[in-house]
Amino acid sequence: MARRTAPTLPPLDWLRSFEAAARLSNFTAAAAELGLTQAAVSQHIRLLEERLKTRLFSRLARGVALSPEGAAYLPHIQSAFATIGSSTTELFEPRAVQTVSLRVPISFALLALVPALPDLAEALPRIQLDLVTIHRPTDYDLPGSALDIRFGNGSFPGREAERLTAERLVPVASPALASAADWTSLPLLLVAGAREMWAEWFAAAGLAGHPRRSHRFDSFVAAMHAASAGAGVLLGSRPLIDAALDGGALVRLSVFELPSTSGHFLTGPSTAHLTSAEQDFRHWLLKRLAGKA
Repeated sequence: MARRTAPTLPPLDWLRSFEAAARLSNFTAAAAELGLTQAAVSQHIRLLEERLKTRLFSRLARGVALSPEGAAYLPHIQSAFATIGSSTTELFEPRAVQTVSLRVPISFALLALVPALPDLAEALPRIQLDLVTIHRPTDYDLPGSALDIRFGNGSFPGREAERLTAERLVPVASPALASAADWTSLPLLLVAGAREMWAEWFAAAGLAGHPRRSHRFDSFVAAMHAASAGAGVLLGSRPLIDAALDGGALVRLSVFELPSTSGHFLTGPSTAHLTSAEQDFRHWLLKRLAGKA
């Protein structure tokens, strides 16, 4: 059987006494810093020198001085302690709360982000969001956050974009209105902007007629609340309406869904320019919405 060799790494308390004595040039001062007796520090140094078979200090009338070998050894010990300290802090000590600023359309904020906040708090407890809701495209031009969420086809000049959702459009209404014999005769709710696609939906579904248009809203979430209240039929945007469908607040009126080229995108500068908190939030959001694109 092969003989086991003695470990080459000296005990940690010997090395701590050596580092403190070398830095302070005094065994008594090192003992006070470490909460030990001067005799204990002297013994640690003696045992370390015996282990290394090398004199590490020259004893002086007042204090000590490092030998050439001790001076060469010291920076390696200090570097090792620094590595252990930083690793311990990074892995186990609480870190300061970091804020991630984010511009986001109000509909996506209320229907997708707000319901996900408990999951964010559990996954990334040291990240807090500073949300600014967007009402006009020019709001994105204001200085502030590096990250934002935009609705469109994915082309945003000067921005890197990662798709979060792929929109699919389907008519929905409140359960009371959904019982109507012919829902196409009901008032149709309109949403300003890219979602005003009733004509495209009817053409793609192969339905004729002259639908009766009604109230018009500047945000999808406002129109969705109007539909839930029974004000008319909404061309619902999936996946934003999925929770309302699952909860019964809205009922789909057709099996036909119109795929849209639009969707929500997380946009920002190159990932190399994001802070660690922004990177962590980005990874969480992409994972959270995986399968929605």
